[in-house]
Amino acid sequence: MSNKFNILIIIAITLVLIVLLVLILSETPLKTLFFFFIGPFINLFSFSNMLNNITPLILGGLAVTIPMKTGNLNLGGEGQVYFGAFITTAVALSVSNIGAMGAVIAVITGSLCSGIIAAFCGFCKAKWKTNELITTFLISCAIFPIVNFLIANTFADPQTALISTRKIAENMRLPIILKKSNLSAGFLIALSFVPLVYFFLAKSKMGYEFRMTGINEFFARYGGINTKLHTVLSMGMSGFLYGLAGSIMILGTYHAAIKEFSAGLGWSGLTTALIAGFSPVSVIPCAFFLAWINSGARIAMQNTGLTHEIALVVQAFIFLLSTSLLIKNIRFNKKTGKG
Repeated sequence: MSNKFNILIIIAITLVLIVLLVLILSETPLKTLFFFFIGPFINLFSFSNMLNNITPLILGGLAVTIPMKTGNLNLGGEGQVYFGAFITTAVALSVSNIGAMGAVIAVITGSLCSGIIAAFCGFCKAKWKTNELITTFLISCAIFPIVNFLIANTFADPQTALISTRKIAENMRLPIILKKSNLSAGFLIALSFVPLVYFFLAKSKMGYEFRMTGINEFFARYGGINTKLHTVLSMGMSGFLYGLAGSIMILGTYHAAIKEFSAGLGWSGLTTALIAGFSPVSVIPCAFFLAWINSGARIAMQNTGLTHEIALVVQAFIFLLSTSLLIKNIRFNKKTGKG
C-alpha cells in the first residue's frame, strides 16, 4: 500500500469522523461545519495564523522522521521543544544588546541544548542498549517541572499576570510576514528544512547509511557502517529540530517563554510524521491538514457552541489510525521481504 494512498485514507476517514462528531455534539451542525472547514480560509488573517501553526508541525514531523530512518523513535519532543524555547529565551534576554546576532546565538544555543538531550538518549541506547522510547519520554517529563520552576521564579516577569519570562527585545524577533497576524519568517525557515532533510536522507552518503541502519542494522554493521554513531547522530538531529521549533515559536510568535505554552506539540509532530509515513516531502501537506483541523476547531468554538476538545479527539483518532496503517505496512513488508 503506497504512502500517498495511506494519507488519502487517513484524511478521508478523519473528515467523515469530524462531520459525525459535529452532527452529534453541535446544536447548529451546518453553521459549525461551515466554521470548522471554511473558517481558517474565511479571511487572510485566519489563513495566516493557520500557516503559522504549521511551522512547529513541520519541524516536529521532520524531527521524528530522521531517527525513524535509523530504527529509532524520539518520544521526548514535548520536553525538547519546551527546553529549546526556554534556553532560547534565557540567552536572548542576556544578549539583547547585540540584536540580530544575539537572536542567532539564542536559536543555535536552544536548538543545540535540545539536540544534546536527545543525543544523550541515543548514546544510552548505543552504549547500554537502553530503550530510547523510555529515556526520551522520562527526560521529557523531568524537563517540564524544572523549566516551570525557572519560569515562575528565577526568570519570572513581575509585570504580567501570565506565568512567563520577560519578553525578548523587538530587534531580536523574527519579521512578521503579514501585519497583525502571527505569521512570521519562521514559517519559511521550517519550509527550508524540508528539502534539506529530504536530500540528506535520499542523496547523501550518511543519509544512505541512516536508511541502511534502519532497514537492517546487522547487515549495515557487517558492511562497515557505524550504526551506534548513527543512532546518536540521528537522535541529536531530532532533538535539534524540536529545539528549533521551540526557538522559532519564541522569536516569531510568543516573544517570551510562557509556562507550558508548547504542551502537545511533541505529540502533534509525531502524528504529522505518522500520517506522512515518515516521508520528509509528505510532512508539509500532513502538517497543513493537522493545522487546518486545529484552526477550524478553534474558530468553530469561537463562533458556535462546539468545544475545542473535538480537535483532541480527532487527533487521537488520527494517531490511532496512522499507527495501525504503519504496523500493517511493516508486517506486509516483512512478509514480502521488502525490509
